[in-house]
Amino acid sequence: MKTDLHDFLNGHRIHEVECVIPDMTGIARGKILPRDLFLADGGMRLPKSVLLNTVNGQQPDNGPFVGDTDPDMVCKPDASTVRIVPWAAEPVAVVIHDCEEWDGSPVQLSPRAVLRRVLALYEGRGWRPIVAPEMEFYLVARQLNPHEPLQPPLGRTGKPEVGRQSYSIDAVNDFDPFFQELSTFCDRHELGVETLIHEAGPGQMEINFSHGDPLNLADRVFLFKRAVRETALRHGVFATFMAKPMEGEPGSAMHIHQSIVDMDTGQNIFSRPDGQGSDLFHQFIAGQQVYIPQVMPVLAPFVNSYRRLSPYMSAPINVRWGHDNRTCGIRVPKSGPQARRVENRVPGVDTNPYLAMAATLACGWLGMQKQLQPSEPTLQSAWNVDHELPRNLEDALASMRACDDLREVLGELFVDAFCAVKELEYAGYNRVISSWEREHLMLLV
Repeated sequence: MKTDLHDFLNGHRIHEVECVIPDMTGIARGKILPRDLFLADGGMRLPKSVLLNTVNGQQPDNGPFVGDTDPDMVCKPDASTVRIVPWAAEPVAVVIHDCEEWDGSPVQLSPRAVLRRVLALYEGRGWRPIVAPEMEFYLVARQLNPHEPLQPPLGRTGKPEVGRQSYSIDAVNDFDPFFQELSTFCDRHELGVETLIHEAGPGQMEINFSHGDPLNLADRVFLFKRAVRETALRHGVFATFMAKPMEGEPGSAMHIHQSIVDMDTGQNIFSRPDGQGSDLFHQFIAGQQVYIPQVMPVLAPFVNSYRRLSPYMSAPINVRWGHDNRTCGIRVPKSGPQARRVENRVPGVDTNPYLAMAATLACGWLGMQKQLQPSEPTLQSAWNVDHELPRNLEDALASMRACDDLREVLGELFVDAFCAVKELEYAGYNRVISSWEREHLMLLV
């Protein structure tokens, strides 16, 4: 990856630089600077409160989190993230920035800083986490009226998809021009995308990433979402990363495969020398079981997120674990000892990738530090097990606020600020009168 920004920008004859940071919802915030100004300044200043925007552009009371004066933070470019913006009409680069206080310390509210904080815990033990995300999303027909249900787009046949098309090659080929351009964009954007499949829902796709460093993967997912949306617009459709965009259809997840390697030996610490699962492997699973329900506001951050988590819809409702058991919230895929990993199937694709990776690794870290023991593996369908996850955002926020262990690992200031952002969003949602209420209550009660 690039290390000298000056050489990269000059070598690609860059005119402008998109200087971006992810806020708590995962939305890109920042500035667009001319190349010369970007190189001269070596960074940008933004109000710290920018990190606290809700998805609809509001902010909670900032005083407790950033101070009464709403001061600036210093955003420093991470040279390893610089990339060409492949869809721009002229040479444009994008660089993801780290958020720092004026003394050089990380801004605790920054999602990148939260992930770095968790990774530092592993590094202190001589461990390096390896992750691989799987991203599901829907292509939908352009819809300008938010009160109307979303519909599948028209493919090359001129007809919308009907029925379930899991793993259908023909259904993917129906959108060949979109995927060919998306593939080109991903290659030029250096996103390391590996596999494309058609998922169960109409117009629902899944793209898998090559495994690697969590911060690098979070950066790639962050950029990938924008690339998909941009490509869709160029082909006359919308792409949505809502967790549950269509009634009666499966939701969209971001499954995260996780393993840990010893930095000195390169060995997977989840496997013993004889090839069997290690104590740390089982403790990591136990940490997922104990703490995933407490960190659900990160893994399911919106009211819509909880509509996805329903039985028999390819989404977990509990934190059972099992070997090659896709009905469990925690799945252990079949693999050799060096590739032994734990798949967290709970996160929705609407999650902030930095926070989701920080959260799931924090759960596993706590399990190993506390030497927790998991339940017995589930051998049958876990959809027959009772709900073990919060059923709504309000209950999830109360659980996260009350979890001292997660507050310590993720940072107390971050947890309080994140919950304040989500509580403000939830309050806004509760003021909306839905079409269901008008249809069934207006004249009948």
